[in-house]
Amino acid sequence: MIKKLAFATATVLGLSSGAAFAAGAAGHVEDFDFSFEGPFGTYDQNQLQRGLQIYTEVCSACHGLKFVPIRSLSEDGGPSMPEDQVRAYAENYEVFDAELDDFRPAKPADHFPGSALENAPDLSLMAKARAGFHGPYGLGINQFFKGIGGPEYIASLLTGYTGKEKEEAGVILYENTAYPGGYIAMAPPLYDEQVEFADGHENDMHHLAEDVSAFLMWTAEPKMMARKQAGFAGVLFLTILSVLLYLTNKRIWAPVKGKKSG
Repeated sequence: MIKKLAFATATVLGLSSGAAFAAGAAGHVEDFDFSFEGPFGTYDQNQLQRGLQIYTEVCSACHGLKFVPIRSLSEDGGPSMPEDQVRAYAENYEVFDAELDDFRPAKPADHFPGSALENAPDLSLMAKARAGFHGPYGLGINQFFKGIGGPEYIASLLTGYTGKEKEEAGVILYENTAYPGGYIAMAPPLYDEQVEFADGHENDMHHLAEDVSAFLMWTAEPKMMARKQAGFAGVLFLTILSVLLYLTNKRIWAPVKGKKSG
């Protein structure tokens, strides 16, 4: 399953900024500075909307997001699109309705379609399935400090094409510095100015790759912000509880300790 998902990573888009990290046999993965990293990081709403546009115009021709409900595009913490825009966006897709025994325009309650090609893995969980950072001997030390590195792997892969090609068993393979083994069957999916943004945001290949990688991280972890908030509240509560227990314990045993000292 994960090996199939690994192949799908090549369909997104990549950026090349930040310190480089050599991941050994797994390839060369860049450490990107995404806004959602760290205990207090959050998704960039504008970046997610740009990533959605890139996915729609480039990646969706082959790959799907079958685990992502279209209605989630309007939820807080994600692209946060107005509901009327989500309804209009959903109509761009067709889904099979068993009751009608026919295809119909998708609705917000439906999920994104699956992949259009058998050899094009679904991208819903790609950012979680592909760990990009590894410690010595695969102990995951770098993952502890940097995170799993899924979006970094995606961005690195999409910007890792060298331009070299080779043919094996009648299949053209493309050299890629981030892909395990060094060669991948997917041609470079992105190029400069491939997508035009309404806000005039930079659209060179590297920015496109970073935006779509962030979007794919959201598809894999749409509730990340809620979990971070819950975790912070939990740590704060436990900290206060520990202080109260310490003070209570000190007060209860104060008379006993006083007698001993006397």
